[in-house]
Amino acid sequence: MNNLEQRLGAIQAKITSKEFLTGRQLGGDIPYWIFDYPPADELRVREHVNHLLRRLNSDASTVKACHVDLLDLVKTMLEGRRLLDRAIEMQKNKGNAAVSKALAAEMDPERIADAFIKSISIESCSFVLVTGVGASYPLVRTHSLMNTLHSRTGHVPIVFFYPGRYDGQYLRLFDATPHSAYYRAFRLVSDSEGSE
Repeated sequence: MNNLEQRLGAIQAKITSKEFLTGRQLGGDIPYWIFDYPPADELRVREHVNHLLRRLNSDASTVKACHVDLLDLVKTMLEGRRLLDRAIEMQKNKGNAAVSKALAAEMDPERIADAFIKSISIESCSFVLVTGVGASYPLVRTHSLMNTLHSRTGHVPIVFFYPGRYDGQYLRLFDATPHSAYYRAFRLVSDSEGSE
């Protein structure tokens, strides 16, 4: 079994533990967690998250796992403003930078955070699993979203599945983009936990 498979296998026990759900080990910090992984493993991670959601939201489960796919969230936001088709066409013709600039007001972190909260009933969630981080880039910047969300989510743990690297201080999407400093999140499963 490779390290990613071992790390994926450790997720369920971690997110259903009393320590995780109560945030006791965080000493009052924001309960944000990052599960980073090699971008080439996106499909494997997505498959595992879907499997986890089915298992955790079964009738036998004692927790309520909520899920937000950031790409679906962005599409819903743009469809609501009748901008999705135009955005796709602009991206094809002019690239990501042009789309990001044209949609800067629509994709403001405050608006994204509001849509995020509206898409789930946060008070009924034991925790939230967030996917689509890479697929929604550059319209959604993870560090900006986390900075904006924390005042809206209370003490509900949020796990971001991140195709890249997080070292506890810097987020590096796709292992290639310029890094963004974000030091208020914790790695969900470390490399060493995955090798146990």
